[in-house]
Amino acid sequence: MTVLAGLAVLPGIGLSQNFETKADRVLLVEANTGTVLLSRNADSPLPPASLAKLMTMEVVFDALKKGEITLDTQFPVSEHAWRTGGAPSHTTTMFAAIKSQIRVEDLIRGATIQLANDACIILAEGMEGSEEKFAERMTRRAAAIGLKNTFFSNPTGLPHPGNRTTISDLVRLAEYLKKTYPEYYRYYSEESFEWNGIFQRNKNPLIRLDSGVDGLGLGYSDGYGYAYVGSMQRDGRQLYLAFSGVASEKDRASEAEALFNWGMTAFKPRHMFDGGEVVGQANVYGGVQPTVALKVAKPLDLYVPVAESAGIRGKIDYKWPLKAPVDEGGEVASLQIISGDQVLGEVPLLAGQAVRRGSLESRAMDAAKSLIFFWM
Repeated sequence: MTVLAGLAVLPGIGLSQNFETKADRVLLVEANTGTVLLSRNADSPLPPASLAKLMTMEVVFDALKKGEITLDTQFPVSEHAWRTGGAPSHTTTMFAAIKSQIRVEDLIRGATIQLANDACIILAEGMEGSEEKFAERMTRRAAAIGLKNTFFSNPTGLPHPGNRTTISDLVRLAEYLKKTYPEYYRYYSEESFEWNGIFQRNKNPLIRLDSGVDGLGLGYSDGYGYAYVGSMQRDGRQLYLAFSGVASEKDRASEAEALFNWGMTAFKPRHMFDGGEVVGQANVYGGVQPTVALKVAKPLDLYVPVAESAGIRGKIDYKWPLKAPVDEGGEVASLQIISGDQVLGEVPLLAGQAVRRGSLESRAMDAAKSLIFFWM
């Protein structure tokens, strides 16, 4: 049984109004502190559409890092890649010529800048022999990097019932790409790409605004609307944003810009607790003492709303009661910082001291108290 063992209003911190977003699923995170600025249906499943290409690139970047391929490796353009993702497909393409050979770096540019389906299929066939085998590798890699609800059946995101993900997984993927592959992530911020004599601008319209946005991708699927995944770094802050469910390309661009600007201006940094600071107590069952102090495991810094119209509260959560013995420094609870109905951040709480088991008499008394509590 989980109980809320502590509930406190932290003075001097305000609560801003939530952003009125058009998206039906959204997650906006300040990554340096881990603060969740806005979340709505972030764990609800949806098809990734072209955002699947983010995972395609993760597999390619991982292979480059491991030396499996190089930027100069060349892969052939099969008839399948040409028909399914090239000019005849009337989908997003880099216009790869059938039966030609294309360098991996050029294919990466096609996939990251133009979101080209042919580029992704050529990479998949070149690395694994088929789209299906490559998609299996994508799913394995997704699980390996902590994406818990993400699965793939092709590298393009073209409609398939086996393609699914969540907004929260897409934010995790964006952050992983930027942190893990800085030498390759840069392709996402290139403003244009030319292949086969055709000049194409970056599909992400915010790249050209010089606002700090440096990637990542766009998507659309029937029934789920237009989707976006982006990264913005400005003034020492790093924001990651993913959303879906807006009605048009214009709405997608304006919503992304507005959400990023809100994330940058509606919050301020706030040091909440020092590492080792005592923030509360937990009841202990069967110990030589009835309670144990709870200490913050590490320093907690968050971004909190600039407006100060209401308090932010801290919620201590643990399984009541703790059972002795309790080891000093053991993780026994967690502290959530909440603004309205939004959890801004969470940190583990450690036992401030050891609590040995009490005498048989004291344990019997605790058992009686516990029984009375449940009757009530």
